[in-house]
Amino acid sequence: MENADDRDLIIKAIAGSDDAFTELFQRYYSFLYKYLLKLTLNEETSRDLAQETMIKCYSNLSSFKGTGKFSTWMISIASRLYIDSIRKKQREEKRISKIIHHMSRQLSWKAQNKGLEWSDSFTDFNQLEADIRIPILLRHYYGYTYEEISVMLGIKTGTVKSRVHTGINRLKKEWNDDDQS
Repeated sequence: MENADDRDLIIKAIAGSDDAFTELFQRYYSFLYKYLLKLTLNEETSRDLAQETMIKCYSNLSSFKGTGKFSTWMISIASRLYIDSIRKKQREEKRISKIIHHMSRQLSWKAQNKGLEWSDSFTDFNQLEADIRIPILLRHYYGYTYEEISVMLGIKTGTVKSRVHTGINRLKKEWNDDDQS
């Protein structure tokens, strides 16, 4: 993978030659992208991470020691960026889950104070992921057909059915677990 003139290109790029870095970028982009695609299994994420990696390589090229291959250094940067993106996504999902839980509790409290009935079922329902909650709401509250929901959400009818089925089974399991407690 490494070419003999990589070191020359790196030296020129560190000295400020954008053409030299462009050649390095072109030489290794495909390798980097394929690595990230195998890692993420997502083309868009792989492209984004590859671009971010090359920007990091460009801005930190002076820190490349030259003791190993450029491709190894580049892959280590890409790997760290990927791990950071996973951690960021997990933090975001946790934050959203806390917000949903907090909002559900607030709505429950407001409903009780106004004398409205607010069941634990609705609280459990709000804990479902949006991609499962929306089809259930459209099907069982608003009465849309699976086909209509499919068109609304831009997904296959079978996917709608699967999500409704999955969500209802999760709710039943939660309610059964509560009954046994």
